[in-house]
Amino acid sequence: MKASPPFADGQAASAADVARRAGVSRSAVSRTFTDGASVSPETRKKVLRAAEELHYHVNFLARSLSKEESRPVCVLVSNLHKPYHAQLLDHLTTALQRVQRISIIINVGDDPAAAERALEQTLNYRAAATLVLSGAPPAPMVSRCVEVGQRVILINRADDLPDVQHIRIDYETAMQTAVQMFLRAGCRRIALVSRASRTPSLQAREDHFSRFLQAEGIEPLVWRGQSTTYQTGQQAMRELLVGLDPPDGVFCINDLMACGCIDVARHDFGLRLPDDLCILGFDDIAQAAWAGYDLTTFAQPYAEIAQRAVDILTHPEATSDQRLMLMARPIWRRTMRVGNAKSTDRQGARIWDTGPKDD
Repeated sequence: MKASPPFADGQAASAADVARRAGVSRSAVSRTFTDGASVSPETRKKVLRAAEELHYHVNFLARSLSKEESRPVCVLVSNLHKPYHAQLLDHLTTALQRVQRISIIINVGDDPAAAERALEQTLNYRAAATLVLSGAPPAPMVSRCVEVGQRVILINRADDLPDVQHIRIDYETAMQTAVQMFLRAGCRRIALVSRASRTPSLQAREDHFSRFLQAEGIEPLVWRGQSTTYQTGQQAMRELLVGLDPPDGVFCINDLMACGCIDVARHDFGLRLPDDLCILGFDDIAQAAWAGYDLTTFAQPYAEIAQRAVDILTHPEATSDQRLMLMARPIWRRTMRVGNAKSTDRQGARIWDTGPKDD
């Protein structure tokens, strides 16, 4: 039977307590819980029995402060309620755990004062590195981390900061592909649904998409809301479809807005997707694959982002390139046509040719 902990006030047992209970030295306790250290079988048995009786656990966080490779990794992130951030965070923390690195998640939020306090926390924890997700915190705060000698990895940020590792998405190629998808579908009145206040990644998507569309002689109908939520997507679709010349294609800056657009188009306006309207998203969140949406989108390389971040942390000598560019690949589902309008039947309904085209 295990003995009850002798500390009534809830204080955790220390290595010194274990040493006294086992009748050994403090260094013998340390060696027992250090891989590869020399300790006799009899001493090890005494120490482990005492540790079990006292419910003792090694304070790996305290021990790690002296070794950079074991110090925690801080992740600065905001908008954790949004699927993209939650999905990316899941991949990052899982990848870090595989290499036995502790993650400290700091929810920055949109408040600059909160971001400042969050940055102070990363410095106080003596983190081995800080991963900064798109949008937070501001560039001056990131510069402060660099100034104190902390390794910083920026994910989906456009900041051109020295001595910082960048992991970016090739939005230019993705948006060129997106425009070609709409053109192949026969869309000519194309709307862009975005947000008034944009993060660097959203800004890049919008700029490249507009540029490539304009190069095809099409001026995008740009709609910007106050956020990138499902509800904002609903609002965008209602306003766009009541116009005199509604769009036949809609590119949503993220999947969450696209889901809102889809529901309004189908349920409020009775449109058939993709026959009457094409909708394209970005991120490939879990909801995009739900049968109710079946959204054609671009997949963020979540797993690759996480693995590259871990590679930078664990093999810094092999990652001298400070700017890594990853691809976002298109995921074809059922909200985009894959062929042009071919003909019109006798009732005036459009018939779409989705078969192969002759060269």
